[in-house]
Amino acid sequence: IYIYIITLSPQRGNLGFANKSDEGWLSSMFAHKVDARKDAHSNLLSKKDTSNLYKIQFHNVKPECMEAYNKMSDEVQKELHRDADYPCEVVGSWNTWYGEQDQAVHLWRYSGGYPALTECLHKLNRNMVYLAFRKERSKMLISRCNQLLLEFSFWNEPAPRSGPNIYELRTYQLVPGTMIEWGNNWARAIKYRQENNEAVGGFFTQIGELYLVHHLWAYKDLQSRQETRNAAWLKEGWDVNVHYTMPLIQKMESRIMIPMEHSPLQ
Repeated sequence: IYIYIITLSPQRGNLGFANKSDEGWLSSMFAHKVDARKDAHSNLLSKKDTSNLYKIQFHNVKPECMEAYNKMSDEVQKELHRDADYPCEVVGSWNTWYGEQDQAVHLWRYSGGYPALTECLHKLNRNMVYLAFRKERSKMLISRCNQLLLEFSFWNEPAPRSGPNIYELRTYQLVPGTMIEWGNNWARAIKYRQENNEAVGGFFTQIGELYLVHHLWAYKDLQSRQETRNAAWLKEGWDVNVHYTMPLIQKMESRIMIPMEHSPLQ
């Protein structure tokens, strides 16, 4: 018969143990051990071999201005995209088809991280053509917002695609403190969603609304989307990923988007 004597320890504010070796044994049965974090999750989850920074823009356009907005964006973005003096490039530009209506979404990549972003902003502020474009664009918008993103290390980097395709932007608002757990699960699960080349890019916010994740997918059409997503459930392991990641989500949203004419992702 083993007898354990438990006493209150005022100094520690919890249960104390008369036998120190017993304390370690008993606490190991009930305590939930959490690995200490030695680094920011941005360093643990992002790609180490690149210094790319991404910006995503959401522009809500006046319905009567949508056509003029698309045409003007096309002209200006093509100029910036092919000008080697600017350390940025358009990854993709879309109009939302299902989701928030009369909306444009733009994804930019800055090769060189925050210094490249700063350099680009300084140059744009001296670019008279761009300043005129921005002034004219402001007359067409109802609202706009942007976010700075890093890409998950286990996702493929977005590359130009030929079309026609539709794109789905799935956005997840995570419970604060769960980004590492999300990344660990998706690092194992992404293989279930790459057989049809549907995975375009995966990102998480650095500035803007935090603990926000964006997954970007490409499909031939809505029927292809349904078939591809249904096929994932037939693969052993996909259901486990869903089971463990669903509790991490506070809110989720899906946009179906159509590429704009000048978008490298078609």
